[in-house]
Amino acid sequence: MQVNIIEQQEIVIIGMQAAMSLTADNTSALFRGFMPRKREISDATNEPLFLIKVYPPNYFSAFNPNTSFTKWLGIKNSGLENIPDGFETMIIPAGKYAVFYYKGLNTDHSIFNYIFQDWIPQSGYQLDDRPHFDVLHERYKNNDPESEEEIWIPIK
Repeated sequence: MQVNIIEQQEIVIIGMQAAMSLTADNTSALFRGFMPRKREISDATNEPLFLIKVYPPNYFSAFNPNTSFTKWLGIKNSGLENIPDGFETMIIPAGKYAVFYYKGLNTDHSIFNYIFQDWIPQSGYQLDDRPHFDVLHERYKNNDPESEEEIWIPIK
């Protein structure tokens, strides 16, 4: 598993958000709401998608799959101007990330077991309280074993 440690600058995102949990996952509804309107965002055609998870404090230390968190779907933008109606902005703060390059089905969650149960405890890093996100480039294909994505985990 290829992992890179990256010091990332602040990222401005324009997109949509929804509250959900692992047991009540509404990611498909988020995609259905966002994708038909993506072209309304200036210069959005070639930008990768950002699938962002904002977890409440202590989410992982007191893990419960029913605990609600906020998931965003959006694209990177250079600023906070000209936001189309129905879209919102969020800022992913600057910081250090462990970036995992994953190939496989998006329904296979074993990568997250590896990250949280194996890699983080052995890495010398700790989770940081910042958004987690996946970058979905053109190689991302929903429910395809050849799909590729980047998984960005905030660390300190």
